[in-house]
Amino acid sequence: MFADLSIWHILILVVVVTLLFGSKRIPEIGASIGKGIQSFKRGLQDAGSIEEPPPPPSPTPPSSQTRSMPDGGAPKRLSE
Repeated sequence: MFADLSIWHILILVVVVTLLFGSKRIPEIGASIGKGIQSFKRGLQDAGSIEEPPPPPSPTPPSSQTRSMPDGGAPKRLSE
């Protein structure tokens, strides 16, 4: 795709970019793009090095609402 670019294409592109943004803004734009790329790379490295936090403990219902099994013996039958 970019193999067909000649020196004339690049020069025309530079002239158009200079006319659009001005010669004072081009270094600022380049610096901000560079900082953005550095920040992106740093974020990728941080995300890869952080271990997953342990899952939060499951909420326990209040004791008045919980059903419990009989403490011992055989299970009670409903038909008794």
